[in-house]
Amino acid sequence: MKSHYVEPLSGTTYPLDTPRWCSDDRRPLMISPLAGMSRDDIDRQLRSQWRYRASLPVEIVSPISMGEGCTPLIQKTWDDHRPYFKLEWFSPTSSFKDRGTTVMLSMLRQQGIASVLEDSSGNGGASVAAYGAAGTMRVKILAPAYASPAKIAQMRAYGAEVQLVDGPRQACEDEAVRQSSSIFYASHNWQPFFLEGTKSVGYEIWEDLNFQAPDNIVMPAGAGSNVLGCYLAFSELMRAGQIHKMPKLFVCQPLNCSPIDASFQAGVTTPVSREIRKTVSEGTAIAHPLRLAQVVNAVRETGGTTVAVEEEAIVEALRRIARLGLLPELTSATAVAGFDRLTQVGAIRAREETVVLLTGTGIKNAGAIAEMYSQTLDTLV
Repeated sequence: MKSHYVEPLSGTTYPLDTPRWCSDDRRPLMISPLAGMSRDDIDRQLRSQWRYRASLPVEIVSPISMGEGCTPLIQKTWDDHRPYFKLEWFSPTSSFKDRGTTVMLSMLRQQGIASVLEDSSGNGGASVAAYGAAGTMRVKILAPAYASPAKIAQMRAYGAEVQLVDGPRQACEDEAVRQSSSIFYASHNWQPFFLEGTKSVGYEIWEDLNFQAPDNIVMPAGAGSNVLGCYLAFSELMRAGQIHKMPKLFVCQPLNCSPIDASFQAGVTTPVSREIRKTVSEGTAIAHPLRLAQVVNAVRETGGTTVAVEEEAIVEALRRIARLGLLPELTSATAVAGFDRLTQVGAIRAREETVVLLTGTGIKNAGAIAEMYSQTLDTLV
């Protein structure tokens, strides 16, 4: 069956050959369910996530690629556990966002889009700026005024036009929607082909673990693109008969901004009121996740759960994992803190095979990390 865009709530479909970022009713879209791929479909001549291109809904003839994917998966000792850490900062722009961007912009360029608009608090914007430059596309980024100076500098270094927007993270998206009438909105939150890229991490974990699914995958989440990417990948592998169980998906958020946790713990897929405050985990600071219901359902269907961790726990988790030789950004340390909490309450057991996604590098948080080692937590948040 030919693939198409589908709006999950109404079931309305749209052809993939027309560029679009939302439904006619301005609701987020997905790609219709795909059959998946087998180990024989892997293109072993490619040392990048494009080795899994057979899992995509359309053929992309000339990808904008810089060797993204194939990131290290290393095992460390954590108390009585031996988790694997997936080092996603071994990506061209030092963030997992490159997985989604390479597919999204490659598809848009193939469809004739030459200029794109993105809104981002940092890593997503840097990724779109870099791949736009690599693909000779014009890029404009709307970023919150509070965003990391290092990430803003990275966007500008790639040649993107950057407009800073005052107010909360949502203000950037609202402004992007307003400007989308004059430039194509290539949002990593709205564009379903971005999820077609992030799902590569699931296929990669499967291959890394000798074509088996782990028991658990633990990850930080703001909008939830990694959650949905993993859910898509392992669902496709189930449909293709390549695995016989889904891994449990565990979502970790800072308590200061934890809308996914609030809804999951309340047993609903709609927003639940919870106070929003500033957090050191700026990459997950999304008060109103666009795909909230889908993320909550993915966690619930796999038998996972969510956890909200305090600022002190995030900082301590970064200190502890750094002493193992790994320096993720504070956003990724949220997953480490969450993993630690989940082991303490018995949700994850020592005999289980667990992968923790570290989505970005601490180099981008150098200023905050420097303060962390010299000042109090109050100076960070």
